Amino acid sequence: MTAAWYGHLKFRNSPLVKVILISWAIAFVEYCFQVPANRIGSYQFSAAQLKTIQEVITLIVFSVFSVLYLKEEFRWNYLVGFLMIIGAVFFIFKKW
Repeated sequence: MTAAWYGHLKFRNSPLVKVILISWAIAFVEYCFQVPANRIGSYQFSAAQLKTIQEVITLIVFSVFSVLYLKEEFRWNYLVGFLMIIGAVFFIFKKW
């Protein structure tokens, strides 16, 4: 989804309709993997845990993507925010 949603930012002069169609094509492929993965994962994880896993993976992929592909700086406050998300992961996965 990162490539589908943000990859076009390097091609700002491309027509919006073209960008939307290409983005949907990329997203479709990911959905073909994500839907079965969620179904299989639901036997072991709750919906909240599945969503948490998805968001953590997305943030890691997006961080690498934004630095390497979009050439954006990774700032210290992003790291602090990610550390707080790790705290959220602890509370979501902790057996109380």
